[in-house]
Amino acid sequence: MHPLVFSPLYRTYLWGGRRFETHFGRQLPDGDTFAESWELVDHGVDQSVVREGPLTGKTLGELVRTRGPELMGRQAGVEAFPLLFKLLDAKQDLSVQVHPDDARAAGLTPPDRGKTEAWFVVDAEPGSRIYAGLREGVTTSDLRSAIANGTLGTCLHAFEAQPGDCIFIPAGTVHAIGSGLLIAEIQQSSDVTYRLFDWNRVGPDGKPRQLHVDAGLEAVTQLGPVTPRRAAADTSEAARVSPLVSCDYFRLDILTPAGSGKSRWQLGGDDAPHFVSVLSGTLELSPDWKMPPLGAGDCVLLPAALGEQAITGTPGSQALHISLP
Repeated sequence: MHPLVFSPLYRTYLWGGRRFETHFGRQLPDGDTFAESWELVDHGVDQSVVREGPLTGKTLGELVRTRGPELMGRQAGVEAFPLLFKLLDAKQDLSVQVHPDDARAAGLTPPDRGKTEAWFVVDAEPGSRIYAGLREGVTTSDLRSAIANGTLGTCLHAFEAQPGDCIFIPAGTVHAIGSGLLIAEIQQSSDVTYRLFDWNRVGPDGKPRQLHVDAGLEAVTQLGPVTPRRAAADTSEAARVSPLVSCDYFRLDILTPAGSGKSRWQLGGDDAPHFVSVLSGTLELSPDWKMPPLGAGDCVLLPAALGEQAITGTPGSQALHISLP
């Protein structure tokens, strides 16, 4: 197989903006509510489509089903690619949400996966905030009362976000992304969201957006605050793969550059696919693939059959690296 580069799938919501264009240099259609860019997805009709190379036009789901051993390696046999990766441009606050765990999502009609996720803050305007978990001592009964009173924000653990923050959000955690943030998100491939609170605002039709209070509160299993994580300080001159999150569903690393000159990372070789999303600088794959360099905002999926791959970055380059457990 060949390294896979997909076309992004854009989602427009009232809280989006145009930072995929201003930060990453993409060309967007008209409009100012580009909220999400799905870079890796195999979930029903939502499919990543290969945009270049010998497999141009193939969907990720098609490749999982027809070329599973080559793409998935030791994960071959799965019905769909288990992870979804997206970029989010929060020009406004997102609603306060919670996602169900695997057991609860499996009981839905149609059934789905749970949604455990992790966020990496790519860029943050001064004062931008993240809401992750609940303040100490807050109970689900407190949440129900606060929703009824329109004061749920007072129950949330919040902090000012900084570029480089990584926030792990297990399924069942109440959360929201605040305005002014550009986020990279890795999650289970699921699309089940319960909206608990929408900051007392109205949608484009002038009416409050639908809430899912009963189902959402039943899905809350994680109480207490969630604090951001950062990669350990690296004082070496060598390029590093620094861990950020490791859970039952995915591992998230940051590729940190060498102290000077070009960086080189070795990825793969464990009979599983690997995904890379460029944060800054330029990355190049092996010349054997005859692929153009990857710039900020570009992503590539390395099939399991490729084995270990060398990736080279220009000075100061950074990228996120995602692998399966």
